Amino acid sequence: MNRTRSLVRRTAAVAAAGAAALVLAACGGNGDDTGSAGHGGHHAAASSSASTPASQGQHNAADVTFAKGMIPHHRQAVEMADLAPERARSAEVKKLAADIEKAQGPEIEKLSGWLASWGEEVPAEGAMDHSMHGMGGMMTAEEMTELEKASGEAFDTAFMEMMIKHHEGAVEMARTEQADGAYAPAKKMAADIIASQGAEIEQMNKLLGKD
Repeated sequence: MNRTRSLVRRTAAVAAAGAAALVLAACGGNGDDTGSAGHGGHHAAASSSASTPASQGQHNAADVTFAKGMIPHHRQAVEMADLAPERARSAEVKKLAADIEKAQGPEIEKLSGWLASWGEEVPAEGAMDHSMHGMGGMMTAEEMTELEKASGEAFDTAFMEMMIKHHEGAVEMARTEQADGAYAPAKKMAADIIASQGAEIEQMNKLLGKD
């Protein structure tokens, strides 16, 4: 009788242990599945949320071309503007030059930062690409020398005539960026350039009596 009871207890214990093991295995399996589904869902959600700003931050070849072209273009405009305080006679020209320097200096920094973040080379300072002369309203070395030698009204006239040409080139580059670019901040900068430099072109034409 005792043996029978002992056998029954042992059998029940084994059965209970087996059932418990099955339950644990099932729970563990469910836990792993849920965990992986949960983690998978979490990662999916995280990657989804992470991909949103990433997609907004995508750039293309046109954005790179815009940044690489606009940096030396802006640098030359700032170089021209630097000549105005000592050479210009007109207060309007001096203010215009100060405005150009104030606007384009920070834009050069932004453009350089974008190129660096994209793994692209930032155009070296002072290393003017000769292929750019005649493109986008860039001044030649000879034209820059003439501007440096001018003063008074002659400087005012030469500065505005050259800067109109220079601005027109920048506006053209900005329009190309708006049409072909993909990077939202670059397209925003292009819109700002079109608006601000377009207004400065009108102002200079009026000062020259051409408008």
